[in-house]
Amino acid sequence: MANDDDATKTPRNDSLIGNLMGYLDTRIDLVRLETQEKVKNAFVGTAHGLTMAIIGLLFLVFLSIFAGLALNAAFDSSYWGFGIVAAIYLLLLIVFIVGVDKKLFQGLADKMLSNTIYKSDKRQA
Repeated sequence: MANDDDATKTPRNDSLIGNLMGYLDTRIDLVRLETQEKVKNAFVGTAHGLTMAIIGLLFLVFLSIFAGLALNAAFDSSYWGFGIVAAIYLLLLIVFIVGVDKKLFQGLADKMLSNTIYKSDKRQA
């Protein structure tokens, strides 16, 4: 008296289903770990970039103050040095607004981020 249900539940099918479930669980864990690693790397990169940007900004501010004071001493004035430094920054701003196209920055971003998904994928296809 064999049932149709009994025929589908052989030890071979159970081990196959068990292996498939184990494989799926392992793949899910692998995706979670890869995602966690990517988020960690993004956080570290962002924190490092922000720290370097703040330090660079402080350096630029103090260098500008130094240049302004040095020019003030050279011109024997209390404001011409800071005016000249401000004019230099205004000139740089105008050059960037008029002369530098966004395509330059787009090309830089393309070079930095090209195929990062496939380079970081360590799985064998």
